[in-house]
Amino acid sequence: MQPYFFPYLGHFGLIDSVDDWVIFDVTQYTPKTWMNRNRILHPKESWQYVIVPLANSSISIKTHEARILDIDKTKQSIIGKISHYKRHAPYFYKVNEIVSNAFDNTEDGSLVSLNINTLQVVCDYIGIPFHYRRATELAIKYPDSMAPGDWAPFISEQIGASEYVNPVGGKAIFDKSVFEKKHVDLSFAEFAEFKYDTGPYEYQAHLSILDVMMWNSAETILDKMRENTTLTKL
Repeated sequence: MQPYFFPYLGHFGLIDSVDDWVIFDVTQYTPKTWMNRNRILHPKESWQYVIVPLANSSISIKTHEARILDIDKTKQSIIGKISHYKRHAPYFYKVNEIVSNAFDNTEDGSLVSLNINTLQVVCDYIGIPFHYRRATELAIKYPDSMAPGDWAPFISEQIGASEYVNPVGGKAIFDKSVFEKKHVDLSFAEFAEFKYDTGPYEYQAHLSILDVMMWNSAETILDKMRENTTLTKL
């Protein structure tokens, strides 16, 4: 999967459904996606973006080449944007600590490294294993170009995976027969919306995990994540 920045809860349901997670960082970077931004509640409007500005945002770079413009300023900006939760959200201080840890553990200015850290700190908090490998660090010779639906079966075969699990929203790009030829099962994860109390704010669906953690205990998040995640084999 592409490395997302503090993604929504369903993303963690997918992580919890697999044994190994491949960080897909070998292809062209796409600006203004979930890789460098996500959504949280806005104090007066419905929601707002939290954004990681890049020094080299361009479709001409590979994802693993993306560099954060100023990691300290970005950290302070995001901590500032979540500060309005302080008056009402019961887990504000814990989430503030989680955000700080994700940034503080990122020493190389790499967007991918930061996003891996956001996944790691959240997985540690809610209590699920996170065994990942970066595609750029695998001993694989990648073709110069591949169709979007061919990357998953190719990498799965190369690392000896018996099954590949993808969010159901991406189902259309995959051909089951391609996986069958490589002796890899194809499954899809579907996440049902988890609605929760947001105090004086109007609830917004599928916000960043940051919002979910503001209002729910780690135990509740884990229970609802597993309750709302369904795997279907194609």
